[in-house]
Formats: sequence, structure tokens, C-alpha cells
Amino acid sequence: MFLTTIFIFFISIFAGFIGALLGLGGAIIVTPALTLLFGVNIKYAIGASIVSVIATSSGAAVAYIRDKMINLRLGMFLEIATTLGAITGALITGLVYPNALFIIFGLLMLYSALAMLRKGHEEVPSPVNTVSPLAERLKLHSEYFDNMLNTQVQYKVTGIYRGFGMMYLAGVVSGLLGIGSGIFKVMAMDMVMKLPLKVSTATSNFMIGVTAAASAGVYFLRGDLNPQIAAPVALGVLFGATAGTRVMKNLKSSTIRKLFIPVLLYIGLQMLLKGLNVKL
Repeated sequence: MFLTTIFIFFISIFAGFIGALLGLGGAIIVTPALTLLFGVNIKYAIGASIVSVIATSSGAAVAYIRDKMINLRLGMFLEIATTLGAITGALITGLVYPNALFIIFGLLMLYSALAMLRKGHEEVPSPVNTVSPLAERLKLHSEYFDNMLNTQVQYKVTGIYRGFGMMYLAGVVSGLLGIGSGIFKVMAMDMVMKLPLKVSTATSNFMIGVTAAASAGVYFLRGDLNPQIAAPVALGVLFGATAGTRVMKNLKSSTIRKLFIPVLLYIGLQMLLKGLNVKL
């Protein structure tokens, strides 16, 4: 049991590192690792993954807020959509054919991977031509200092309504299919709202922590949090997330995008195959 705990701890460090770097949380690695490598019951694995998301968000948020990479106003505004979507997803479970959703969102991710690939070496988004009145009213525009470019990057937020809609759908998918929505959040902010990729990943990290914290109590009351599993996961992810934030600040946006695209392709293919009932 001691060796298992050590292995879980080190895998969790890697999960936290990747989660903080790409804005996805650690669940994308923690859940399959616990179930496939260590034979952990899926309900305890999901409970531990919720803890990993909170730990990733907590470990990353301190550094990202200090460096003004998180757009707090935008994050809290979009959390409204994600929360409403998650509630909707939970309510309509059983009424919607899940396989169709897996196929639709799998294809969406594959398309998004190609769209990101076309953006190539873009470090900051092109200047926004149309300023959103709602973004102006809510004061969503912001700036941050980019270590790699050694300059202050100012950006304007656009596509507010489309971004809000995508966040709602991200919440629905998360609540309906039981998957993390961090990857949808990054896609929406990067591709629809035209935020710099570093801001998208940092703000996603903040948002997934808020969402996970809201649902953690339910898992705790149901008895799905095993301290022997959740404790090393939380500690390892916290260490990994702290390291991931330091690395992310010193990477080019194009490099982060190159790391993000394979994840999109992998998850997109997994969802597509699951929707088609294809087992490898």
C-alpha cells in the first residue's frame, strides 16, 4: 500500500503539471491512471479527480493572479453559463442519447485541433476589429506581462454571446457525460473570444476549480472520497501545478498550442470511438 501511495503521488505531480500548463485540471490523467494502473474503484477515482482539479486550480491560481494572467471578471461571468449548463446536464440525464453527444463533441474537438494547428506560431491574437459593448460594460478587457515576449500584452474580449453559449454547452457536456469541461473552456476563450492562449489556460484553471469545489461536497457526503487515495493525489497535484505555472509563464504561446493539440486529438478520438461503440 505504501508503494502504491508513492506511485500515485508521483503520477499526480505529472497530472498537476500538465493540468496547470494547459488549463485542463489533473482529472484527465488522474482518473484513468487510478482505474487502469492501480485498479481503484471508479467512484473513488472520480472523487480523487475532483480533488485533483481543486488542487490544480489552487496551486496555479496564486501565481496566475499575481501575474494578472487570470481574467477574474471574465472567469466569474462565464462561470454562470458553466454552472447553468452543468445543472441542465444533470437534469436531462437519461433523456438524451449520450452516444450522439460523444460523436458531436468528438468531431468538434477534432475540428478545433485543426483550427488551432492553422493558427501556427501566433503568439498573441490579431487586434479585435469589433469591440463588444457588453465586454466594455463589464470591463472584461485586460492585460498581462508576457515573460517570453518581454512586453505588456493588452487584449480585448470579443464574441461574448458565442463564448457564453459555448461555456453553457461545456457545462451541459460535463454534467451529462461526466467529463471535465476545461478543454472546452480553453477552446471557447482561445478560438471564439480571441483571448491570448496563456490567458485562456490560466482563466480555465481558475474556473474549473470553482466548478469542482461546488461539486466536491456532494462526493464527500456520498462517501466517494477515500483519504488514502485523495490525500497523495491532492499533495502531488499541488506540487505539479506549482511547477506547471512557473514553466507556462516562460513558454511561447505557440509551444503551449503544440502541446494542447495532441490532447485535443486524443480526447476527440476517444469521444468519437466511444460514441460509435468502438473498443480498442
